[in-house]
Amino acid sequence: MNQLTSIFTAQNRSYRFGFLWVILLCFTTSCKEEIIPKPPGHLRLEYPMAAYTPYKGPCPFSFARNKEAQIKEKGDCTFTITYPKMKATLFLTYKPIQGNLEQLLRDTQKLTYKHVIKADNILEQPFMNTKDKVYGMFYRVGGNAATNAQFYVTDSTRHFLSGSMYFYARPNFDSIMPAADYIKNDMQSLMESLKWK
Repeated sequence: MNQLTSIFTAQNRSYRFGFLWVILLCFTTSCKEEIIPKPPGHLRLEYPMAAYTPYKGPCPFSFARNKEAQIKEKGDCTFTITYPKMKATLFLTYKPIQGNLEQLLRDTQKLTYKHVIKADNILEQPFMNTKDKVYGMFYRVGGNAATNAQFYVTDSTRHFLSGSMYFYARPNFDSIMPAADYIKNDMQSLMESLKWK
């Protein structure tokens, strides 16, 4: 009987020791701060207030351009306006109207709606300046499309100018939104200040 009691006592001690070990382990591991994964962040991008200056080149139009942007003439009244800090370019293409206004409008709309696959939405904003005979459309493209904005302006008889903005980065609307908004304002300023010669 004594032998049996000593076996139970020994087993009881080992269970108590094991139980204490488990409680001690729980206390030491449960006191750590829980690690929660954080969502990917984006840099907060801020740009200087836009300051505009008149641009008068050899082409039959003039407009106000942002001093931060760099203009390169490519010939045949085709321009690139680059924004080095934002890694973005605004492409401007001028075409004289020679009975082909419908075709020019169709081509511009086709280029815009080519992005409908990746775009969340495309908002059309008509533009009309009857004093200077500048009529057009501004397209805001939402989502991760290659371009976030496009436009065209015309006097409907002689001149047609179109523009589209592209970034030299993988389209991610959340990360490029501040730069896209900044350049969209420049594009609208260009449309509003445009005058035909």
